[in-house]
Amino acid sequence: MAPHGYLALVLHAHLPYVRHPEYDEFLEEDWLCEAITETYLPLLQILHGLADDGVPFQLTLTLSPPLCHMLRDPLLQERTERYLGRSVELAQREMARTQDSGAVAEVARFYFHRLTQCRRDYVERWQRDLVGAFGALQERGVIEIITCAATHGFLPLMENFPEAVRAQILLARDHYREMFGRDPRGIWLPECAYTASLDAVLAEANLRWFIVDSHGLMFGQPRPRYAIYAPVFTPAGPAAFGRDRESSRQVWSAEEGYPGDPAYRDFYRDIGFDLSLEYLRDFLPADGTRKFTGLKYHRITGPTHEKEIYNRGWAMGAADAHAGNFMGARAAQIQHLRGNMNVPPIVVSPFDAELFGHWWFEGPEFLNLFIRKAVYDQDAFRLTTPSLYLGENDTQQLVVPSASSWGHKGYWEVWLDDSNSWIYPHLHMAAKRMTETARAFASETPPPLTERALKQMARELLLAQSSDWAFLMKTGTARNYAGKRTKDHILRFTRLYDQVRANDLDEAFLANCEWRDNIFPNLDWRYYA
Repeated sequence: MAPHGYLALVLHAHLPYVRHPEYDEFLEEDWLCEAITETYLPLLQILHGLADDGVPFQLTLTLSPPLCHMLRDPLLQERTERYLGRSVELAQREMARTQDSGAVAEVARFYFHRLTQCRRDYVERWQRDLVGAFGALQERGVIEIITCAATHGFLPLMENFPEAVRAQILLARDHYREMFGRDPRGIWLPECAYTASLDAVLAEANLRWFIVDSHGLMFGQPRPRYAIYAPVFTPAGPAAFGRDRESSRQVWSAEEGYPGDPAYRDFYRDIGFDLSLEYLRDFLPADGTRKFTGLKYHRITGPTHEKEIYNRGWAMGAADAHAGNFMGARAAQIQHLRGNMNVPPIVVSPFDAELFGHWWFEGPEFLNLFIRKAVYDQDAFRLTTPSLYLGENDTQQLVVPSASSWGHKGYWEVWLDDSNSWIYPHLHMAAKRMTETARAFASETPPPLTERALKQMARELLLAQSSDWAFLMKTGTARNYAGKRTKDHILRFTRLYDQVRANDLDEAFLANCEWRDNIFPNLDWRYYA
């Protein structure tokens, strides 16, 4: 029996490129270790579990090029294994410290067993290769992995430098081929940010679809016949799918959505800030800076500072109830839409993958429960991917989507305001210089040292263009680090540019740059020409 419609869950896994071989330990590298421990390993566990159980589900996952590179970088793999080992050691120490503390001791035991399993999965089951572990799910036909721009650059703010946009897209496609041995069919545009010039570049890369926020479709020309509940084709060919805000808000909003339930674990109460520095000394940076350890004993409880102890059983009960509620809401939504459409509707629900596990600790279990309920407990909708939907519904309306993003107020202001606007003259000048330099050498085979310099210039520009830095400056989360990263990449780019122009390359400096920033080893700098 054909379903009334379809639901496409899309998880966007991305982290900024943070790799500091010049230090034995670097605090911001914890971003990767935390995401591996709390999101990627739990997601792998539930997705492979679903596949092993024969559950016929479909899900879409972005693995951005910076994230893939970090997950496969031997230095960062070694540091992740060290992080997991320390986490297990701290959890073991916590079991001893809390053994007479009743409910707290129970949570400590839970963490010890969970972290031990994470370390075992990372080292033994997946052999430290999480990209390969996700790739195996794609080979099993249960998930589709899509790409992103090369370094998650905010593409609309590069529009005056089309060569830079083209390089972000084509290098991402090339990287995907290296990772997964095939071409990507879809792309997550960074921050879901779109302008009308992008569809031609996506078509050149043979990318078939992308996602825009709802107003990107609703303000399109002409207005889409089926609002956001069917894709549209853009003039150059790729299809645009609209983000469904109703389903998204239920999951990501800490105020209105499921993650704010009092039974769930509180993110901010962490023993890294609650216990004494003396006790934690072996697990903190050498300078004693406090940080999150991942060991948190309290549940959200309510909007006060007083928090009650986390109860894993209650949290799983809440996750089960919320999974059922989400299933029922989507079934009702899709049945209502089908009554007003003469084609099967598709509800597209995109999320940052790191929401599931890192920010919302019970998120992976919610996904597991929801997928099982969606497959076996209802028949109103079927889980699908945008690629599968296009394969079954290959005639769509032609629309020019509106400029848009999924950021605050829907346009560019998160990535272009008083806190971060200073970066763009430097990024634009570097893009202009990269294009000029690439064109100067494109018709010849440069000497080996110049070839290396051209590649490294492109790497430094790409890394400076990451939208993460502007975002962190805006939010103030890591403003100083983000500003320094932008400046460092631009300064290294400029020094290499001057040396290439003068035909006076400093090989020691170049080698140091390559050692620091080794992303895209097979980068084709000619895309800038």
